[in-house]
Amino acid sequence: MVDGVSAAAEPFDEVERYERFMEVVRARMTSREFDASYVVPREHHEMIVEAARHAPSGADAQPWHYIVVTDPAVKEQLGEHFVRERYRRIELGMNFPSPNYRGMKTAPGLIVIVADFRYVKAFPVLGDGSELDLMYRQNAERILLQSVAASTMAAHLAAAALGYAVWWVTAIGQEEAQRALRPLLGVPDELSLIDIMCFGPPKKPPYKRWKKQLDEIMSWDRYDLAKFRTDAQIDEWIEKDRPRVMYRDESRID
Repeated sequence: MVDGVSAAAEPFDEVERYERFMEVVRARMTSREFDASYVVPREHHEMIVEAARHAPSGADAQPWHYIVVTDPAVKEQLGEHFVRERYRRIELGMNFPSPNYRGMKTAPGLIVIVADFRYVKAFPVLGDGSELDLMYRQNAERILLQSVAASTMAAHLAAAALGYAVWWVTAIGQEEAQRALRPLLGVPDELSLIDIMCFGPPKKPPYKRWKKQLDEIMSWDRYDLAKFRTDAQIDEWIEKDRPRVMYRDESRID
């Protein structure tokens, strides 16, 4: 009981607050070109990371660190690394429509997300190197990644709430990228670069990308097998539909 009011009487139907939250969720849109003349205030960086700080994490390990990059020379080098990676994918014949990473170089806001995988020991593991230990360790790594993703998403929503467009750059898992970018950012070898978050006023009006409908992603009580997709159906989607929806304005998709 709080101030004479039973906890059971507390309202759990804050629809107005939910709608305000959904305004931010729907407003979170990706841009890959920003107004390079804009300077993100220091307090906005701090507000965004403050939101990330409050995310949930397995074992309350909070296995993340955020590096705010304001040095134009560092942004240039980060962006150039991904530009080169894009061209390498093309040369290797990868059938993936990579974005143009040049926008990273002039993004007004750029935050690198670092993860500490040593915290897998905070989750249920045996630590004896056995096959069973490997199973638990793999699960612990998933928990850690889910934790960092939750924190990063909180940062994205905070940036969207401030009115910024955002860009979630995730193609940095390769060990080669780790070796190249850790020294640039002074990151110890024990840590891993997980994501880069770019944000700022968009150079062009951003657009809402295609999303699956609610009934396509939701089941009640048990998985609805009518919504299961076979390997062949997924391959067909990648071949035919991915080029149609990826990087496209939802309102212009027929």
